[in-house]
Amino acid sequence: MNLPFSQACENNQEPIRQVMSTYLREPAHLLEIGSGTGQHGAYITAHHPGLHWHPTDREENLEGISAWVRHAGLENFHPPIPLDINQAQWPGEKVDIVYSANTAHIMHWEEVEKMFAFVPRVLKAEGHFMLYGPFNYQGRYTSESNARFDEWLRSEASHRAIRDFENINALAEQHNLRLVKDHAMPANNRMLVWLYTL
Repeated sequence: MNLPFSQACENNQEPIRQVMSTYLREPAHLLEIGSGTGQHGAYITAHHPGLHWHPTDREENLEGISAWVRHAGLENFHPPIPLDINQAQWPGEKVDIVYSANTAHIMHWEEVEKMFAFVPRVLKAEGHFMLYGPFNYQGRYTSESNARFDEWLRSEASHRAIRDFENINALAEQHNLRLVKDHAMPANNRMLVWLYTL
């Protein structure tokens, strides 16, 4: 079976699972924004049978995610749903967790704003939004490798960049998302966790 593969996903999936598990109360439903290869869903649902994982991405990425769903063969890892954050609609019930990894520095800033506006529409009250990736603090890089990564991002597309934590958190607060914890993660990444409060 031809499965899309990301070494970064392979490396970070267990640290992400460990952080996620501290907020997880099974049974639960999780909506993933920008599932990429689909590896995170396959790995984490195998460890948490009470977690129903709903992957989403743009249409062109769904075939690869579907391959991981078939490969995993788990009832709680659901087929992917097309979702473009610019016209985001969610047909299902509200979920307990919204999760997104390595998306904020790829999206246009306007798309990041749309993602934060979308989250409260699909998240239950007292649910959590978890955003994984690299972030700057007070306009400064946290490592030399992040500085090089940011330079590469900008060379790939002018709208891409490592985002400032302060701007991201201010955006969250506009949508009734209160920061619970900023977790340090391997390879100079972070997991930002917010609680949705009405």
